[in-house]
Amino acid sequence: MSVVNVGITHLRAFLAVLDHGGFGSAADELGVSQSAVSHSVATLERALGVPVLVRDPGRPRPTPFGERILAPARQAVDAHATVCELAAAARSEPAGTVRLAATLSACLGVVPELLAGWKEAFPGVRVEVLEGEDDEVGKWLRDGVVEFAVLVGRQPPPGVPLATDTFQALLRRDHPLAGEPVINPVDLADDPFILSTGGCQPYIEHAYRLAGARFQWAHGVRDMGTLLAMVRGGVGVSVVPGLLATLLDHQLTMVPLTHTVSRHLSLTGPSDRPRHPLAERLTDWCRER
Repeated sequence: MSVVNVGITHLRAFLAVLDHGGFGSAADELGVSQSAVSHSVATLERALGVPVLVRDPGRPRPTPFGERILAPARQAVDAHATVCELAAAARSEPAGTVRLAATLSACLGVVPELLAGWKEAFPGVRVEVLEGEDDEVGKWLRDGVVEFAVLVGRQPPPGVPLATDTFQALLRRDHPLAGEPVINPVDLADDPFILSTGGCQPYIEHAYRLAGARFQWAHGVRDMGTLLAMVRGGVGVSVVPGLLATLLDHQLTMVPLTHTVSRHLSLTGPSDRPRHPLAERLTDWCRER
């Protein structure tokens, strides 16, 4: 009986292609190139001598043999992960997976730096990021969907402070007010206001109250991409968190408001149950820095 040399990397690539719907998505999930995923699956098929994937133009699917090896492949990958976690624990090195929830502005403004720092400091730890609206992030943390979260608030939420995000007017670059150093919310009354309904409204209303202006919105939009497209298309203007600046193109600009309204971002875990050891370790790393 010949010995078949099948590596965990090959099995992991095979499973990722099926779980994530293609070679490109699998590459993003595994943090490698698409060609590396394709090479791993091809190597697996050569080692086994049997095709494991049907490479449809759309979503790849397992061959009949691929279906038969799905369960043992998952068992092998899971067992390998467990062995690595136990070895890391024996070396006092953290390892495993934790889930982090954050808003869109946090995902753009602070999460990339956190992930880069954690990856360097704790290579055995994998962080899955769930992006949601302000209320969703808090609910996911309370319900145990995630182990920790980046919370936002007018006052700094409990936890490790990460950043302060200041609201700014969002305009087309050809808007008459686009060249101003600051904008009074009163001066936005001539344009239809497009409101982000994902948690920004209390801050925007506060900015208008500080300016003595009456807040009235014409369009409510939940998806920030849609809001940007509407402003870009000349439908109206808006006020949004400054951390969203990375989403702007040459047609859009942000201008500070005369009355500053900010929200604070903090990294924290649940308050009603013991905190996950890995999440606490990553939080402590942030606190030390």
